Amino acid sequence: MTVIRNLSRAISQVLQSPGCGCQTSIVPVRCIGVSPRQVTSDANFHSVSFSETDHPRVLITGGLGQLGVGLAKLLRKRFGKNNVILSDIRKPADNVFYSGPFIYSDILDYKNLREIVVNNRITWLIHYSALLSAVGEANVPLARAVNITGLHNILDIAAEHSLRLFVPSTIGAFGPTSPRNPTPDLCIQRPRTIYGVSKVHAELMGEYYHYRYGLDFRCLRYPGIISADSQPGGGTTDYAVQVFHDAIKTGKFQCNLKPDTRLPMMYIDDCLKATLEVMEAPAELLTMRTYNINAMSFTPEELVQEVQKHVPEFEVTYNVDPVRQAIADSWPMNFDDNNARKDWGWKHDYDLPELVTTMFNFLGSESRIAQAN
Repeated sequence: MTVIRNLSRAISQVLQSPGCGCQTSIVPVRCIGVSPRQVTSDANFHSVSFSETDHPRVLITGGLGQLGVGLAKLLRKRFGKNNVILSDIRKPADNVFYSGPFIYSDILDYKNLREIVVNNRITWLIHYSALLSAVGEANVPLARAVNITGLHNILDIAAEHSLRLFVPSTIGAFGPTSPRNPTPDLCIQRPRTIYGVSKVHAELMGEYYHYRYGLDFRCLRYPGIISADSQPGGGTTDYAVQVFHDAIKTGKFQCNLKPDTRLPMMYIDDCLKATLEVMEAPAELLTMRTYNINAMSFTPEELVQEVQKHVPEFEVTYNVDPVRQAIADSWPMNFDDNNARKDWGWKHDYDLPELVTTMFNFLGSESRIAQAN
C-alpha cells in the first residue's frame, strides 16, 4: 500500500507540473485531472470496429431535442451506428437508447465533456444544447448559463482538439431593426431575447475562434423547424407543429400568434440535409462561417388554409400570446439564402403543400395505429 501511495503522489506531481503541456496550448484550457465521472470501459460506444475509423466520430450535445435524434439517425446511416454518440442530461426513451450509442453529458461540466471527447476520439461536434426563445425568456439565468457558458466550454474543447464544430443559429439572431423581407446573411443584428443574444454571441465567437485559432466552425441560421417526430418544445414557431397534432386529435386549434404573422419555415428533413451538407462541404467552398438557409415562408392563416384541404372541418381561433407575438414581430419574415445555394449547393425539397401532406401522412398513420392498439 505504501508503494501505491508513493506512486500515486508521484503521478499527481507530474500531472500538476508545467510539464503537462497545458501552458503551451493555443487556447486557454484547463488541465485534465482524475475525474470522479470516468467513462466506463464496458460502455457500448467503445465497441468500434476498425472498418468504421475512416468516418468522422460525432458527438451530438442536447441530442434528445427535436433535431438531435433525427440527425443522429441520418449520420448513423452514413457513417455507421457506433460513430455517432448522442448525449444529453435527460433520460432517453427506450427507442432512442437502444438505437445507438448514448452518453450522459452536461455541457456545463467542462472536465466531463473534455473526457468524452478524448476517450471517444471525437472529430465532429454538433452542439444542439440550448434553451429556446419562449422558455429562455421565462428563465434568463438558466438560458445564459446553458446558451453562453456552455458554448464557451464547447469552443475551448473544439479548438484544443481540432474538432469540426457545428453550432446552429436561428431567425432569433435578428431583431426589429434588421431588414425583415428578405433578411440577408450580413446585416444589423440586435435581438431582444436572451435566446437571440446568445445566438449572435455564438456566431461571433465561432467566427473569432476560426480566425484566431483556426477552429473549423460552421453555423446555419435555421428558420422555424417543423417535425412530426416530436412534440413542440417551447419555441415561438412551434404553433406550426401543434396545429397538425390538434387537427388530427380534436379538429380544433388555438393559435398564439396573429393570423398574418409571416415567418420562414422548413421541414425537418431539409434541415437535417442542410446540416450534413454544410458539415461535409470542402472548407475552400465556404466564403463565410454562418449561413442563412430557407425553404418556405408562411403565416398561420396560410398554413391553416392548407391544413383545411385535408381536414375541411378544422376550426381555428386566435388567442395571441403577447410574449411570443413580440418575439415573432422582431424576427425575419423571409430569409435570403443565396450564399448557401451558391457556395455549397443548398437546395430545399419541401414547400408548403409537400410539408402539410407529409405531416398528415406521418401523424395520420400514427393515429390509426394508436386507435387500433
